[in-house]
Amino acid sequence: MHDSIPGQAAGLADAQHGPVRVIAIASGKGGVGKTNVAVNLALALQLADKQTMLLDADLGMGNVDVLLGLQPHFNLMHVVGGHCSLDEALLEGPMGLAIVPAASGKQRMADLAHAEHVGLVNAFSSLTRPLDCLVIDTAAGISDSVVTFSRAAQEVVIVACNEPASLTDAYALIKVLSREHGVARVHVVANMVKSAPEGFDVYENLKRVAARFLDVHIDYLGHVPYDDFLRRAVQRQRAVAEAYPGSPSAAAFRELAARALKWPLPKGARGDTEFFVERMVAGGATA
Repeated sequence: MHDSIPGQAAGLADAQHGPVRVIAIASGKGGVGKTNVAVNLALALQLADKQTMLLDADLGMGNVDVLLGLQPHFNLMHVVGGHCSLDEALLEGPMGLAIVPAASGKQRMADLAHAEHVGLVNAFSSLTRPLDCLVIDTAAGISDSVVTFSRAAQEVVIVACNEPASLTDAYALIKVLSREHGVARVHVVANMVKSAPEGFDVYENLKRVAARFLDVHIDYLGHVPYDDFLRRAVQRQRAVAEAYPGSPSAAAFRELAARALKWPLPKGARGDTEFFVERMVAGGATA
């Protein structure tokens, strides 16, 4: 059993607390491997010497802890209920990856009001640990929590597979984020594809339709191949980069992380609900 990570004494004004790269991982439908992408991308960022945290934001049906064989004492339900702080709910995952676990099978968490979602976003400003990257595993679909956490991130990654339902629902999510919530850019990861060209086709199909009907920029982050080593890692409740670092999927996640780290860091707050807004305000003031 893993112990909670204790809070650290450094305040937000510490030099280590600069802007945090915040990446939301979303999908139009379930079953496309979104959580696997979130977990393994987060670990790849951690292995790239970036202090990384993974937030399980599938609030009522969280399973990041199950995927990694962890046994949390606290989760976000306890944070929302005032039974512990966010720092106290943190778990230490593989390779030092920090994890914020969600509740599982809790309707109350799935039905949080918009103000409560915003409150969770704002709660991250109280964290006292040094942090470079936050990866958010959102719920599948277009619920309020997905929209809130996606808008509060700087980058949104849409996970899709090469199947009609996945592509249709991915487009529907992009449409909601773009038309109704002003998200101007998303990145696509093609998951469980047989080849690099097939992965690029997934991206091209989404980009082609979006270019006709939406005012949104769609970028291709890359693909993750169908890999039996990834299936074995899931069965062992381990991340593939830890269990099979030489596997094709582990290499793919390292490449995704390398590309994500080339995205520019935020230079200041947008004036909307967003994670670590105080750090961005401070960074903008000193830039």
